Amino acid sequence: MPRSGQRTRETILDAAYELFYRRGYARVGVDDVAGHAQVTKRTLYNHFSSKDALLAGVLDRHHALAVERIARWSKRLPHEPRAMLRALFAELAGWASRPRWSGAGFTRLVMELADLPGHPARAIARRHKAVVEAWLAGEFSRRRLAAPQERARQVMLLLEGCQIMMLIAGDRRYATSAAKAALRLFEMQLTR
Repeated sequence: MPRSGQRTRETILDAAYELFYRRGYARVGVDDVAGHAQVTKRTLYNHFSSKDALLAGVLDRHHALAVERIARWSKRLPHEPRAMLRALFAELAGWASRPRWSGAGFTRLVMELADLPGHPARAIARRHKAVVEAWLAGEFSRRRLAAPQERARQVMLLLEGCQIMMLIAGDRRYATSAAKAALRLFEMQLTR
């Protein structure tokens, strides 16, 4: 793809991501994305065969950016497991304090597409969450914690549930409660 074509594609992806994240997939039309990207609908369809293909492109790009952010952020994590968990949930609370925060896009999207189990976006979201869970398991393994995969699964449940409750209640203190629950789980497992 020529350089200007790649730039146009990225502009469309950026516009679609912003609109999908802010308003939801179902409430955003291709016309909205084309207008926001300042391209014609024909140009959009030259790059993406359908709205679903556009969504897949947005999610693939968002996944790559999220993995890069996690890799950078994980370098600053404390080595001590309890401090690491506190930092993880503090980061989530900080993220939730941003204006117009509306939770994790992958989670929200899967909820929006709940009645379409075969939708390709759900497979991309599932892959993204599996990568995050594997990252957590790797962090727990580096800290020499027993059963790192199971611990990662437990923390994923707390992270996802925490985000949903912060969205519903508009209360970031759920991050503190989730961190306490994670620490309690780890303490219970350490005493067995």
